[in-house]
Amino acid sequence: MTSFWLFLSDVFKFSFGFYDFAGNVLNWILFLVASGIFTYWCYVLVAVLGNNKDKDYHSPTEGKFHYYNPEIHTKEVE
Repeated sequence: MTSFWLFLSDVFKFSFGFYDFAGNVLNWILFLVASGIFTYWCYVLVAVLGNNKDKDYHSPTEGKFHYYNPEIHTKEVE
């Protein structure tokens, strides 16, 4: 019976080691993805919008989604 509990202990040790390894791998994957997104964000800020180019930038959704639509936001006074 003691050998069974020793075996079960080894199984638990292995499983926790596996979870630790999988967590480290997932952590590195998320870190690399976040670093890539941050690098792209810096590229857009410096290369695409740098040197006052943001004044010439035209948004593809400009004019399509209004923050204020006078047809919807009219206050009727009685």
